[in-house]
Amino acid sequence: AGESWHGMVQYTLDQELSGIENLSLIPGTVGAAPLQNIGAYGAELKDTFDHLEALEISTGQLRTFSAAECGFGYRESVFKGPLKNQYIVTGVVLRLHRQAQPNVSYGAIKTTLEDLGIGGEPTPRQVSEAVMHIRRSKLPDPAQIGNAGSFFKNPEVSQAKFDELKAQYPEVPGYPVPGGVKVPAGWLIEQCGWKGMRRGAHGVHDKQALVLVNHGGAQGQDIRELAHDIITSVREKFGVELHPEVNIF
Repeated sequence: AGESWHGMVQYTLDQELSGIENLSLIPGTVGAAPLQNIGAYGAELKDTFDHLEALEISTGQLRTFSAAECGFGYRESVFKGPLKNQYIVTGVVLRLHRQAQPNVSYGAIKTTLEDLGIGGEPTPRQVSEAVMHIRRSKLPDPAQIGNAGSFFKNPEVSQAKFDELKAQYPEVPGYPVPGGVKVPAGWLIEQCGWKGMRRGAHGVHDKQALVLVNHGGAQGQDIRELAHDIITSVREKFGVELHPEVNIF
C-alpha cells in the first residue's frame, strides 16, 4: 500500500502486464488508490481491482474487502463515506492481463499516439507514454509544485438542469451519463474567474482550473478555504454543487 502508484504502474509494464497503463503518472500511493477509485483517460481502478486488505483502526484487526464491499463509484468508495477514517489500507490486489488489451477509447490518447508517430495497435507502454505526455502538458508536476491532482469531481446534473444551463450558457460542455449529464468542473471553475488565481502561497493552476496548487508555505486550511470559496462561487453562478475528489480529514 505504501508503494508509489506510478512506480507500480511502470513495474507492471516491465513485467509485460497490462490493465492500468491509462492510470500512469497519477500522484499518490497504491493504498490511496481505492479510497476514491482513481481514474483517468477511459479507465478506473475498479476495472482491474480484485480485493484489498485493510487494518481496522479501532480493533487492530485485518479485514479483506471485495470490489462489491468497497462500493466503488465515480471517485467514491465506502472509505470516503460510511467507513471514512476507520481503516488503513495495507495491501491491494489487482487482476491484470498477460495479453495486451490497450484501451484507447479516450479521444486524446488516439490523437497523442498519432502525434508521437505511433500507428496501428499500440503496446501498453506506448499507451502509458501517451498518457504521461497528456498529463505533463495539462497538469503540474508534483515534484515542481505542490498539488493534489484534480481536486474536484465533475458534477453530474439532470438533463433538465443541463438544458437550463445550455439555454443560459450555450458553450457549456456536457457528456451524457446514466441519469443525466456530466459537466466538466474545470469549465465551471474557469467561468467563475478562478483559473490562474493566486492567494499568496497558494492558488489555482494556470493551465487546469481543477488543480489547486501550493507555491510554497501554504497550510492545509488555506487550501480548504480556497476550495470552499470555489464551491460557493460555482453554486451561486450556475446552481451546481461541486464536491472534492480528495478525502479531507
